[in-house]
Amino acid sequence: MSEDAGFREYVGTELSGTEEGRAIVSLQVEDHHLNPSGTAHGGAVYTLVDVSMAEAIKTTAGEDESAVTIEIKINYLEPGKPGTLISTARVRKGGGRITITEAEVTQEESGEVVALATGTYTLIG
Repeated sequence: MSEDAGFREYVGTELSGTEEGRAIVSLQVEDHHLNPSGTAHGGAVYTLVDVSMAEAIKTTAGEDESAVTIEIKINYLEPGKPGTLISTARVRKGGGRITITEAEVTQEESGEVVALATGTYTLIG
């Protein structure tokens, strides 16, 4: 199994790119990600956000450190549709005991903003 094996692999998130303090993670929304209304389940979108924020923090953390979620606030603006959702995350404030992050989720096909989120993390390791 890869380093990223586990829940994030099960859900199907894919790291698309990183740079210092930033990360882009995508999710191909398929039938098993849908709620009864036929749109992306909020939990799938939340997982995408959490993974992207952790990946953004990883670009600024020490080699033996891992980001652990303290809290995430997410606003769902539009329903995600089958296709590709992209979460672009950035570290807003790092260092000390906590790191604050932001993420925006867009529908790749339309460019529509699906969700906005902020997250609070701590580093362990």
